[in-house]
Amino acid sequence: MLRIMQTALACVVYPPDSCARNLDILSASSSEFNHGIPPYESGNVHARFCVSLRRTRQSKRSSKTIGRFFKQMATLGMDRSGSWTEKSFTTFSRFVTDESVSSTLSLEPLSSEQKVYNVVLKQAAMVDKRPNINSRTVASPDTVSADRQDLLAEAFNRCGEICGEYAKTFYLGTRLMTPERRRAIWAIYVWCRRTDELVDGPNSPHITPTALDRWEQRLEDVFNGKPYDMLDSALADTVTRFPVDIQPFRDMIEGMRLDLVKSRYDNFDDLYLYCYYVAGTVGLMSVPVMGVAPESKATTETVYAAALALGIANQLTNILRDVGEDARRGRIYLPRDELAQFNLSEDDIFAGKVTDKWRAFMKSQIKRARMFFDEAEKGVMELEKASRWPVFTALRLYCQILDSIESNDYNNFTKRAYVGKCKKLLSIPTSLSLALMPSLLLPRSLIRSPQPSFWHGC
Repeated sequence: MLRIMQTALACVVYPPDSCARNLDILSASSSEFNHGIPPYESGNVHARFCVSLRRTRQSKRSSKTIGRFFKQMATLGMDRSGSWTEKSFTTFSRFVTDESVSSTLSLEPLSSEQKVYNVVLKQAAMVDKRPNINSRTVASPDTVSADRQDLLAEAFNRCGEICGEYAKTFYLGTRLMTPERRRAIWAIYVWCRRTDELVDGPNSPHITPTALDRWEQRLEDVFNGKPYDMLDSALADTVTRFPVDIQPFRDMIEGMRLDLVKSRYDNFDDLYLYCYYVAGTVGLMSVPVMGVAPESKATTETVYAAALALGIANQLTNILRDVGEDARRGRIYLPRDELAQFNLSEDDIFAGKVTDKWRAFMKSQIKRARMFFDEAEKGVMELEKASRWPVFTALRLYCQILDSIESNDYNNFTKRAYVGKCKKLLSIPTSLSLALMPSLLLPRSLIRSPQPSFWHGC
């Protein structure tokens, strides 16, 4: 590690010809640099780091910030085997991605997809390090007091009632899951719904950033075993039984913060990050509970990536369905630059007229949503067999919302696309058959691939 730092420092201090030689040495030492760092991150950071060194030398950036960079590297702790600790690598990663450091070191800014995928990789790595989800044991009733068992049973039952009230079809699907998984999914659903209600519920006009800060502190307490109320206690119990990480929960709260201050998105990169915050996070929360099938040969990373795609697809569908409703609230969740490509403006959206330009634009947006659905479908069959039913059901139903938008001649200004009760009922046995017998899986053109809109009801 010391050799790597010395070589890197030489790249900045010495002349260009010597810098080139040192960069070669640095590249040759990549295995040493990567020692102890998760491979999914070491390659990314190492590549960006090496490129930045040459650019830094050429651009003659601030020596003060460069000195800060190497001081930070030098102070990172390593364990006794010489490997980077998780804490030290996290510190290093945050430093490298800091905007002031990135500008000084000429680092290429990460796209939203890259930032989010780094979260996916970390979630997958955490699960891989813990006991297998499928064989993970839960606390024995004998180790929990009778009073606490009764309180938890009441808490989980209440979570189930809320899920059944607001997401009837999804709730029905969860009945096929094991009791432990079913209760945990209900607890996560309820937390997500409560979080969403902060900015979309009846009290939303009174919600401030400070209120969201308090909600996040409350989340931290829940993960530390200090629930505030009955519903919190259900989530607190869930995170002790399954390898659920707090980061996606924090990120969902960040999405709520965006809703307080932002009502326009310049491009899809910005919108993608928002979609991750408010919906993609749900998939990352749920995978550890739903479990991966024992026979699955897919990597944990692949399953998490599919869950993320499911969340993105779901939120894109919500956005396309609610264009008119959002416009009446002064919000536009469509990429401005893509609207401009079709010669559309905000005035066109507020006018609410379906034109040929609007139809062409909507076709492109629906196509992208279905691409995410197609990506998401790949991961459904990798889940535990009993967990597939609710996901498949919601997936199929949300795909049909896109079909409904098309059936309405792309009029999502005054007509709300929805799936009727009859179609919902028909989708339940079909989804169950697909979940239990993958050989019956239809071509993607027939099953479009939607995501579990777990939290918005069907």
